[in-house]
Amino acid sequence: MSLVANIVDGKVVNSTSSSSTQKAEKSNGSSLDKDAFLQLLVAQMKYQDPLQPTSNTEYISQFATFSSLEEMQNMSSSTDIARASSLVGKEVIMKVTSETTGNTEFVNGKVDYVVIENGEAFLSIGEELYSIDDLDTIVDGEYLTAYNLASELKTAVSKLPAIANLTTSNKTAVDEIAAKYESLSTYQKTFVSTELKTTINNYVAKLKELELIEG
Repeated sequence: MSLVANIVDGKVVNSTSSSSTQKAEKSNGSSLDKDAFLQLLVAQMKYQDPLQPTSNTEYISQFATFSSLEEMQNMSSSTDIARASSLVGKEVIMKVTSETTGNTEFVNGKVDYVVIENGEAFLSIGEELYSIDDLDTIVDGEYLTAYNLASELKTAVSKLPAIANLTTSNKTAVDEIAAKYESLSTYQKTFVSTELKTTINNYVAKLKELELIEG
């Protein structure tokens, strides 16, 4: 389940998704949380058979189980908070599913800071809050930069006319694309497909040919 919330003055404001909604859904699910466990225990004590009361040993065992459950949930919450805090400044990809449409989309960006609400961790990305549960991928910064540069190069080439329709009026655009490719590091160039490299070279060669013809 995705959890997204807006931030006002550094605080989480109500939205279609909230931590309380998440807790309610968890309580209605198949898992037994500590609150439900405690309610069952109290009900058992209240409605026990007075002629055959539950033994102290059983109560001690059940309380021990309850304590273990609570401790495990607290540890899980602490782990999520520590995990979220370690992501500050890193590039991540969040897998967000809409609660209204059920559609899934991927949001990428840098984690600016972490907000803790009722023991749950939320990552701030582009002034939106996302539950740590929605984390899909932690992206290496150098990898993401290289990927984006290759994508920008591909977009720039797609805006050029077909090679057959190329004219010297396109010289500036072709030169900028060629210069941008040459400025890439060896690692960044590995993100540019062989087909795109060939296309760029063909545009450069065609432009030189046109320049020779026009003298």
